[in-house]
Amino acid sequence: MYHDRKLLKKEFQPGQQVLLFNSRLKLFPGKLKSKWSGPFTIKEVKPYGAIELMDPSSEDPQRSWVVNGQRLKHYLGGEVERLTTVIHLDDA
Repeated sequence: MYHDRKLLKKEFQPGQQVLLFNSRLKLFPGKLKSKWSGPFTIKEVKPYGAIELMDPSSEDPQRSWVVNGQRLKHYLGGEVERLTTVIHLDDA
């Protein structure tokens, strides 16, 4: 019950961008290599947590595959705005 209380329910909608967890990355050397690949676009949300993904950067726009929704997380790369601060210094 304690573990289930800490879980956050993830809601996915068609058209959102997500990252996919790659559990087979152990075969490649390199500790600092990311286990998340993507971003991919959600094509369809199926019942019982199955999600159909498509790769927007592939040559074949019809290529899609179905994954478990627990292997996905929301991609925030396109939604985050970067703030910059400009400080003007005067010579004394």
